[in-house]
Amino acid sequence: MTQGGAHPSPSGALAAPEGFPLLAHEAAGEGGLVYLDSAATTQKPACVLEAVDAFYRTNNANPHRGAHRLGGAATEALEAARRDVARFVGADADEVAFTSGTTCALNQLAYGLAGLLRPGDEVAVSLLEHHSNLVPWLTVAKLAGAKVRYLVPDRQGRVPDGEIDRAVGSRTRIVAVSHVSNVLGCVQPVERIVRAAHDAGALVVLDCAQSVAHLPVDLHALGADFAAFSGHKMYGPMGTGALYARRGAASALGPLLRGGGMVEAVFEQGFTFKGFPAVLEAGTPNAAGAVGMAAAARFLEALGMEAVHAHGEALARRMAAGLAAMPSARLYGPGPDGAEERCGIVAFNVRGVGADLAARALDRRNVAVRAGAHCAQPLVRHLGAEAVCRASTGVYTSERDVDRSLGAVEAARQDTANLMTSAML
Repeated sequence: MTQGGAHPSPSGALAAPEGFPLLAHEAAGEGGLVYLDSAATTQKPACVLEAVDAFYRTNNANPHRGAHRLGGAATEALEAARRDVARFVGADADEVAFTSGTTCALNQLAYGLAGLLRPGDEVAVSLLEHHSNLVPWLTVAKLAGAKVRYLVPDRQGRVPDGEIDRAVGSRTRIVAVSHVSNVLGCVQPVERIVRAAHDAGALVVLDCAQSVAHLPVDLHALGADFAAFSGHKMYGPMGTGALYARRGAASALGPLLRGGGMVEAVFEQGFTFKGFPAVLEAGTPNAAGAVGMAAAARFLEALGMEAVHAHGEALARRMAAGLAAMPSARLYGPGPDGAEERCGIVAFNVRGVGADLAARALDRRNVAVRAGAHCAQPLVRHLGAEAVCRASTGVYTSERDVDRSLGAVEAARQDTANLMTSAML
């Protein structure tokens, strides 16, 4: 038997919703919660909650401090978690530093690599980026007198080869791209981007915040120099994440935070740092969170990431097909029949209805989606919108959930039309 509810559900979900305490609590027959906001944060399986609770109940001490028994147990728990998380993304333990999430890791990378930039240099990013993989690069580029160049996606949300060749060149020092768009769910041609960047002598930073919960990720095979991802988007606790640095690349990073835990020696007029990953882990670590993140990695491994990907892709295509068949809906990004690899994320709007109003109407039918620019305003404007609705699936999502959400979309349009008619009377 697999752990923490990681067994197939009769409802058609990949993992039984009953294994997720919040979803079990919200279940109420046919009218129970349909949670389609997993791209914002996933619900947590019981095994993750139990792992965090067990750390505080049995191993609570400050890791890598002190020689007492509890300190040793906390240190071993933290380092075992590091090994599990590293294995999950195809990395070695000494290539992974724990952070508070993707945003923290990407800021560390931007400021840590800023010393490589000179006036006239370029940082290439895609127009698909989450603000966390854009604003830090805009900031450090401005400080250095460098320029940010954009790789523009096609209508399906994928960066074409021509854009890679145009935007990555002799002046490029850093290429920072998302593995999977958090708005459109499309998988980017990372291997092609990495190859072009390395041919130009540039370093590659990969935002894996969405991909780690949806795809088999092997950072060694992808070839990126650095990567960032969050625990809470892969069924782990909030406030957890990791920064990957390819062996040999970490030496280019300067630490953003300085103090306890990352210092080797301090003298009256100077100091020395420890090596990676300790150099990026100043202060008391979120050890319980790391343990929970590792439990989430094992949970996903038990399901099998190929199965997770196939499940999410099938649900996304089902939802896209249903939306494409609705005259009242506008679909963004990959269509239902495209050959593009995609994850369980679908962006749409209801014609004549604002995204926020549509999401609220869906919520009244117990369907939770997110509305807004999704921390990706340049992309959403590129799509011709100010805000879009985003439905994002998880391993606990079933075909029945998708079908209920599609029915709710059509009802939301009718609700809004009725409200507008009433207001005019």
